[in-house]
Amino acid sequence: MAILVMIMRKMIKNKWLEFSLLLGLIISVGLVSSMPIYTSAILQRLLVKDLELLQTNSQQYSGIFWSSVYLTGEISPEESKQAIINADAYMSQSIAPAFQLPIPNLVTERSTDSWNLVPIDANKIDNKVSRRADITALSGMDEHVRIVDGKLPSAAPVDGVVEAVVVDQGLSLLKMVVGQEYVIEDDTAKTPIKFKIVGVVDRKTYDDVYWYNPMSSYKASLLVSYDWFEQTITQKQQLMLRFSSWYMTVDYSRMKLDSIERFIQTHQRTENYLGNHFPNISVKAPALKTLTGYYAKEEKLRMMLWSLNVPVMIMLAYYLFMVSNLIIDRQKTEIAVLRSRGASRLQIVLGYVVEGVMLGAIALLFGPFVGLSLTKVLGASNGFLEFVQRATLDVKLNQEAFQYGLYAVLCSVLMTLLPVLFAMKATIVGHKQQMARQSGLSFWHKYGVDIVLLAISMYGLYTFRRRMSDMQALGLDTTDLQMDPLLFLVPALFVLGASFLLLRIYPYLVRLLYRLGRRWWPPSLYSTLLQVGRSTTQYQAIMVFLSVTLATGLFSASAARTINKNAGEKIMYSNGADITMQMKWEDDAPPPSMGGDYGGSEPVAEESLAAAKKKVQFSEPPFLPLTQLNGVEQAAKVFTKKEAGFTVGKERGTATLMGIDTDDFGRTAWMRNGLLDHHFYDYLNLLAVNPAAVLVSRTMADQYSLKVGDPIYASWSGVESTMFQVFGIVDYWPSWNPNPLFTDRAAASSSSASSNAKNKKVKDPMLIVGHLSYIQNNMALEPYEVWLKLKPETKSQELYQTLEDKQIPITKLVDAKQDLIRSKNDPFLLAINGVMTLGFIISIVISFCGFLLYWVLSLSGRVLQFGILRAMGVSFRQLILMLVGEQLLTSGAAVAIGLLTGQLTSRLFVPMFQLSMQTSSQVPPFQVTFDPRDQIQLYIIVTVMLSMGLLILGTMLSRIKIHQAVKLGED
Repeated sequence: MAILVMIMRKMIKNKWLEFSLLLGLIISVGLVSSMPIYTSAILQRLLVKDLELLQTNSQQYSGIFWSSVYLTGEISPEESKQAIINADAYMSQSIAPAFQLPIPNLVTERSTDSWNLVPIDANKIDNKVSRRADITALSGMDEHVRIVDGKLPSAAPVDGVVEAVVVDQGLSLLKMVVGQEYVIEDDTAKTPIKFKIVGVVDRKTYDDVYWYNPMSSYKASLLVSYDWFEQTITQKQQLMLRFSSWYMTVDYSRMKLDSIERFIQTHQRTENYLGNHFPNISVKAPALKTLTGYYAKEEKLRMMLWSLNVPVMIMLAYYLFMVSNLIIDRQKTEIAVLRSRGASRLQIVLGYVVEGVMLGAIALLFGPFVGLSLTKVLGASNGFLEFVQRATLDVKLNQEAFQYGLYAVLCSVLMTLLPVLFAMKATIVGHKQQMARQSGLSFWHKYGVDIVLLAISMYGLYTFRRRMSDMQALGLDTTDLQMDPLLFLVPALFVLGASFLLLRIYPYLVRLLYRLGRRWWPPSLYSTLLQVGRSTTQYQAIMVFLSVTLATGLFSASAARTINKNAGEKIMYSNGADITMQMKWEDDAPPPSMGGDYGGSEPVAEESLAAAKKKVQFSEPPFLPLTQLNGVEQAAKVFTKKEAGFTVGKERGTATLMGIDTDDFGRTAWMRNGLLDHHFYDYLNLLAVNPAAVLVSRTMADQYSLKVGDPIYASWSGVESTMFQVFGIVDYWPSWNPNPLFTDRAAASSSSASSNAKNKKVKDPMLIVGHLSYIQNNMALEPYEVWLKLKPETKSQELYQTLEDKQIPITKLVDAKQDLIRSKNDPFLLAINGVMTLGFIISIVISFCGFLLYWVLSLSGRVLQFGILRAMGVSFRQLILMLVGEQLLTSGAAVAIGLLTGQLTSRLFVPMFQLSMQTSSQVPPFQVTFDPRDQIQLYIIVTVMLSMGLLILGTMLSRIKIHQAVKLGED
């Protein structure tokens, strides 16, 4: 108990230091615990979005769970009857509840074999028509159909006749008439059953998920009452039951991450049960493929979060170490005294362990809630330091968050104990000597930690560049190589190593500066240079801390800006413009064949062959209305022929032929500056000189030895060859991907990279860009795309509405703006933006707290020195100048080192993020981006930080009383 009281008194005595340490612990726990919270929340949002997208693409409800059995003669009728009854109970009582989700529909469908039906009154209906139909029943059908004609079937036979309905297609196919009766005439039927067609039905609404199959699938079926079917066919087996299915619609909008495993397990249970009781089964769930991929997505997202947070975690660890070191520095005398009075090292360490556990318990209590708040910040990020009113993430604390928080506490407490272990070696005499001589090497420099960290980071950089070269040489994508997560640790190690190395050199620069002007320096600067030059270890902690935090913030900013900009430029370049669309063109092509089966025995008519060879004539739709659409700034015609043939001398090849109107194309297309040797417009101006002029790609020029002025001939199937003349060579062009194409992808899935390279065939894409009018006049008029550039304030929905109002027929439309929005909602890009933004903010906050804490404590420890200087006649103004000089030589130098290290780290290591992107589709090339706004923000923050620090220090200096300082020195 006495030890606890002593610890509490010691903590109260150093309350501000302990509070700073607690702040670092809480932020560390919050940051670490936010990872599982964010992973769960973002995957939860992604899960529903992916299922919605699956439904849009497949035009089928994503929550479908359909299972069926096909009964054959392998099991007896009695056994099949009992198996069906048991399966009904199993589906409704075991499978449906197993999802633990709302089940809007649970439909049981039964059907028999197809039977030969003949009309009872042959005088009224043609008896020569063959009518074969199965008898089908669906549970709950009456509530989901609308009556087109007649009425719904009754549950019991009327005058011995079973009532049935058909779909509209069935009425035509079976040549039936509503109100007529039919009887089964089949030798295999036990009992002839009479049926009366009492109505025609269709689905009530076309968005009703009750229907698994389209209504056309029942065109050869008589739909009867489900109750009658169960009593007569399933139970009494008057007709052979051939097929039974159970169809459930699971409300996927209510799915959580824990629903994934239950869904997969339920699917497996259903397959096992039906497989054990029936010979022929089928189980289908469209969402299954999407759901099974979520474990890999979760692992990848979790790894990315850890990787992105590594620099911030190292910074927080160093902050904890620095604050703990400050605490221990103030208590080294106490530790030395306790050691001299017989206290063991274990007892002293245990005392600090108890202190760390107490602070850690508080951090573990509040940290996960801080993590919850940080997760909301991550979800609201729309870019680096950009926040939008997006739908909030469904965040909640879970057991894993507290588990991660516990790990963070243990690691943080261990980090705070390191200075204690170092302080154990010092005696009272040694401690006093160390205080008097602060010019020795620090631990980091004494053991060459900076050299080791730089060596590791350089090896990591070498590994990254080697992998990138392998990917380019062997034609591999990022999915072909395993991404090493340690590569994301490398930038943080480089920042630390570079900061320590520069601080190893910095004291020599200060001493050189001192010696160069020691005859001319004023007393204030002379004292400052001596203080900084002789007390190198005293300032290294805060200098390393400031440089590391600022470099980390700058690296985070550059990485986020780079990834966002490259992702956006990739979309804009691949699309070519804001909007690309294809209009409907009228033509005289014959209608497509309905596909008769000739079996190869009958010759095709000569007229058909002539029609096939006939050149299709197209009618160009009006282009002017597209230029007058609301919100359209510019429009351009762009003709593209993918597999156009060309001839250079005696050599032949294929290339993409693009026809453009140079003026409209230049005003509409998007192109990043710097991709070409000259400006994009210069090439268009060059092209405009001659109607036959073309631009060719570098790949084509290199492979066929083309140079400016050479003629080439181009054509495509059914079009005569036309001569063009090369006027320029380009490396990139809007919407054209110059990266090599690799075929035989199926063979590329082998285990090794070398075998991948052998199995792939390289094909260099080639491009020819010419005048659209020249191509149309000399070759053919064929459909082209229309590229639109929108006004900055125009929204996509306005354009869509205008197209609909003017009834412009559009067969294809790609909206780059919508693609950009979708990319920003991608969970991995959200994670990058959120984590980088969070890392930047935490870096600034921790840097500010550490700066103020260090200098306030430093000043309070030098009260005697300032008091003596004041007693010697140094004015208050000179003291302030000394502090300003000291700040510039320490904090200012640390800021400069941080900015330099951050810039260098970004240029070297930000390209590593290419490993998380598809390299073959990353066009334009990956480019590191620096936004001046980020540096301006850093400069403003640093200026405010230094100004506030000087203000606080100046205020503390003004309150120093000379007689108290001197008396303190005497004591």
